Amino acid sequence: MDDGVLHTEAPGVVRIDLRWRGLEKQVASYLVADGGDLAVVDCGPGSTLGNLLGAIRAAGHDPAALTHVIVTHVHLDHAGAAGALLQAAPSARLYVHPRGVKHLADPGRLLTSAARIYGDRMEDLWGTMIPVPEDRMEVLHDGAELRIGGRTLRALDTPGHAVHHHAYHDPEAGLLFSGDVGGIRLDGAPYVRPPTPPPDIDVAGWRRSIARLRALGARLILPTHFGGAADVAWHLDDLEARLVDWAGWSSRQLAAGAELAELSDSLRTKAHAEVLAASGTAAMAQGYEAAVPSDMMAAGLYRFHNRSA
Repeated sequence: MDDGVLHTEAPGVVRIDLRWRGLEKQVASYLVADGGDLAVVDCGPGSTLGNLLGAIRAAGHDPAALTHVIVTHVHLDHAGAAGALLQAAPSARLYVHPRGVKHLADPGRLLTSAARIYGDRMEDLWGTMIPVPEDRMEVLHDGAELRIGGRTLRALDTPGHAVHHHAYHDPEAGLLFSGDVGGIRLDGAPYVRPPTPPPDIDVAGWRRSIARLRALGARLILPTHFGGAADVAWHLDDLEARLVDWAGWSSRQLAAGAELAELSDSLRTKAHAEVLAASGTAAMAQGYEAAVPSDMMAAGLYRFHNRSA
C-alpha cells in the first residue's frame, strides 16, 4: 500500500502522512492492525485529525474500531489530537508515559506554554487539544508490554528530548517506534537531526537513550518525522554525532557571548548548510526547518546550557 498518504512499512504497519499544514512527509502516524486490534501510534495534532480519520478509513478501517491510541510523548505534534480521537473511537484506550498523564488530562499548562512560543499561529499549526478522560488512560511504566492482537510492544523510558518520552519496541518484528528521541529524518535523507525544543533537553540523558535504542538491534526505525529507515545503526550514530556536535558548538557560542537571537540565526545557517551538504537540495533543508524551526531548537539548547551551568 503506497498512495502518497498511506505507506506499508511492515506487515500490519501502515504509515500515515498527516499532511500537516498541507506539507508532505512532515508528521506521521502509524496504524497497527493485528488480530482484531487496531492501534494508532502518535495521533498527531488536532489540526490534522480529519486527515488522520480519513486515512484510517482509506486503509480499510473504521476509526470507531480503534482499540489503542499510543503516544510516544505529549508534545502537540504527537498527542494534540488524542482527546478528540478518543471521542471518535469510544472503545479505545490511550497509553502514555507516567509523566505525561497530567498534561493529557488537563492540557492547560501545555497549551499556555505552547501559546507563548507560537502566539496567534497556535490554531493554524496545532488546532484544538481537548482533555483526555483519566479513566480512558493507561499508564505504561518502563518495560511494560502492550499486546495488540498477537503483537507485543514494549515501552521504553527514553528521556533526552522530553522527560515524558517512550519509544516502543516490537522485538519479534524488529520494529522501533522512536517518536522524537530517534531524531528527525525526512524522506530517507542521509541526515538525522536532533529536535531540541525547550524545556526538557538533556544531552547526557539523550545519549543514554540512544545507547538503549542501539542495543535493541532493531531492523526498522520508525520516527514520527518521518517514516521508516532500515539502516538503524547508522541512523542512531548520525543522530548522536550531531547531538554532540550541536551541544558543543552551542556551548562555545554562548561562552563567546552570543545571546539567544544570535544563537538562533547561527544555528539556522549551520543546520541549513548541513542538510545541503548531506542531501544537496534546498527543498530538503526547508523541509527540516519546517519540521522543527531553528529558533525553537536554539531555545532548547540555550535553556539546556543555562540549566546546566
